[in-house]
Amino acid sequence: MDRQCPVPLFVLLILPVLAAGCSESGTVVKDHSAADRSATDQSATDPGNSTAHAAAKNGDSGSRKVHSEPAMRPPETGPEGSPTKLKTRHLPNAVQIHDRVISGGQPDGSAGFRELQELGIRTIISVDGAAPDLALASQYGLKYVHLPHSYDGIPEQRLRELARAVSILEAPIYVHCHHGRHRSPAAAAAACVSAGLIDLSAGRAVLRIAGTSNSYRGLFQSVESARRFEQAVLDAMPTEFPEKVELPPLAEAMVQLERTHDRLKQFAAAGWSELPTHPNTNPTHEALLLKEHFVEMLRMEHDTRGDDSYHRCLAESRDASESLEAALGAWQNDGSAAPVPAQIAASFDRITQRCAACHQKFRDIPLSEKQQHR
Repeated sequence: MDRQCPVPLFVLLILPVLAAGCSESGTVVKDHSAADRSATDQSATDPGNSTAHAAAKNGDSGSRKVHSEPAMRPPETGPEGSPTKLKTRHLPNAVQIHDRVISGGQPDGSAGFRELQELGIRTIISVDGAAPDLALASQYGLKYVHLPHSYDGIPEQRLRELARAVSILEAPIYVHCHHGRHRSPAAAAAACVSAGLIDLSAGRAVLRIAGTSNSYRGLFQSVESARRFEQAVLDAMPTEFPEKVELPPLAEAMVQLERTHDRLKQFAAAGWSELPTHPNTNPTHEALLLKEHFVEMLRMEHDTRGDDSYHRCLAESRDASESLEAALGAWQNDGSAAPVPAQIAASFDRITQRCAACHQKFRDIPLSEKQQHR
């Protein structure tokens, strides 16, 4: 990246707010008793403890049943005691990091939350911008904590909160983002290193196993720079955590745009035919929604410090979305019997390329580099 190119002010202001959240709604588990903290410390230093043993040490809460023998899937790779990939059905890219902590993607509906319950999970930590599904989690006896951060890295304050959370909240704990490949493995690995649950080499292994992209340099820096916090630092952190935080409008718009783009990727992979997993969705309608997301983002006021490339990316993506909608509509009106027109793939590829270029220039710049422009 050309460091002489000014970074838009909205990037410097909005993304740190994503990590901290604007307002909180509800809280979850408070600090354990002294006996529970002692059990947690023993779990962190005893690699022989099983996930079930860790859950039993942390006790039961309310009417929820402790799973003394959680149905943990056998690991795919890794020696005993090291981070390992888990074989899960409805939890994308699940990685066992420590007896207390698993990272992965957003649970896939009811089936995903049921699988978390089967695994013996007691607490879920979301580092994704999307609002957690509190109702569904409650249905399966699970508690939620919402500590979102962006792709540019994990701010120091957020890392302290995450380290405190994985240390004291009722375990086992599932840390997730959307896909489970980038933000959640980085957050879980850095938090576990900072809490003294794993060493730095294990933290690096988590990113490798999860397949975290090297493009997210800020996430790698957050793990590489993680060091165990002094216990006094963690003890000084709050013992209550938000179940849900409200995001700034721009961050919320980006979350919704990403969701719509992901659904279109699924349609593209299926040849733009109906998706059995989403029977009530239509690719033409999703293309329309994507276009409207770009239109709304263009209406938002941003101080770009004279750099119009951000608005140009949005405008080009809006136009490509409009072309995609028109091409899909025409093809579906013909009965979709003819081969998929090349214009459909070309328009969608152009949108994806524009998004990637915009993310690389604005969103994914490591926090350390953004601070140089302040």
